[in-house]
Amino acid sequence: MFSARIPLGQLANVCRSLSTSLSAGVPILKAFDLASHKVPGQLGKILADIVTSLKQGEDVTSALRSHGDAFPPLMVDMLSVGEQSGALPEVLKSLANHYENTLKLKRDFIGQMIGPIIRLVAAVHIIALLIYILGMVGDRKTDMLGWGLLGGSGVMLWLGAWYLGTVSAIISYKVITASLHGKLVLHRILMAIPVVGGCMRDFAIARFSWAFALTQEAGLPIDESLESSLKATANGVFINAIPHVVGDVMSGETLTSAFDRSGLFPAEFVQIVEVGETSGTVPETLDRLSPQFEDKARRSLRVLAETLGWLVWLLVAGFIIFVIFSIALKYVGMINENLP
Repeated sequence: MFSARIPLGQLANVCRSLSTSLSAGVPILKAFDLASHKVPGQLGKILADIVTSLKQGEDVTSALRSHGDAFPPLMVDMLSVGEQSGALPEVLKSLANHYENTLKLKRDFIGQMIGPIIRLVAAVHIIALLIYILGMVGDRKTDMLGWGLLGGSGVMLWLGAWYLGTVSAIISYKVITASLHGKLVLHRILMAIPVVGGCMRDFAIARFSWAFALTQEAGLPIDESLESSLKATANGVFINAIPHVVGDVMSGETLTSAFDRSGLFPAEFVQIVEVGETSGTVPETLDRLSPQFEDKARRSLRVLAETLGWLVWLLVAGFIIFVIFSIALKYVGMINENLP
């Protein structure tokens, strides 16, 4: 359920270290041995195992594949091409740049989401405080909100429900996204939500553009390049489209036609690919324009963060209005009952 894949930060550092060593003329066995002593924990043990495999005559690709899902498929595919072409240092440097860029995008996402999350946490605890105050100042036998939440016990139930719900949501997300079908269903639902869907699509296209340019420049065959690049999006909807996109291209369709038929890429992107195909410079075009796609993804992220922030404040305002009307109606009812 919980992935054992190496974190992006460590992956970028290892690729950078190996690239530097190999570029300086250090033998590959020695380069991996040096890298294994630079990183702690599980990754260090994995690299030490790879060194053992290399000593036994295995190639780098086979040694990496023997560790299952620890390394991303894109890295394994790229190193395979690098070994065959003799361009392993350059491939590792490109991978380091790719993972550092992906990590930056993730940090940007987390940074943008911190504000709405803090507001949501504050809103939940403000409501908890109101529940406590209403329980203290009101008649304990009278539930002003009609929720059955009063005083300290009401606060515990309220906060407990939120904490349990949050943990359950995280675990459910891990379970659902552990399979491609689950990831496809969840991401398809999320991408149908106007603001959220646009943000997810922009991030997926930015990652695809970067990965496709990277794999094509390394010399990966077009079918493997498309598959690795669509997987690099980490988006279930894009990953599910692999058989269709690859099948169209391998049957003689142009990239422009395959991307357009998939329905995943906006018209602007398809037109850019068409221009690149006409001039034979699709990888170079996407590599040059990928920063623009990333900027668009960041702008979408800011819109998403602002939207979520407003929704949180609307939640708080709605609850306060609900409390005021609940108390007013409750007291009106009590006054009417006491009238002769």
